[in-house]
Amino acid sequence: MGVKIEIFRMMLYLSFPVTMFWISNQAEYFEEYIVKRKREIFPPDEESQRKELENFKERMRVRKKQQLLKKMNEN
Repeated sequence: MGVKIEIFRMMLYLSFPVTMFWISNQAEYFEEYIVKRKREIFPPDEESQRKELENFKERMRVRKKQQLLKKMNEN
């Protein structure tokens, strides 16, 4: 009787982590959640946002260039 209980316990100890590993690696279980979460964090680009970002970058480039020219003229 004791050996059967020990075999059952050993099977339980080994099957639980293997089952958890197998479940966690099934992409179809988590795909919907992952796609939804990714869209929350990184929303799809809109054309107006992209143009606004490009305008901001250009303003920063011009501002930095002006600051460098100002420093060079002071020296």
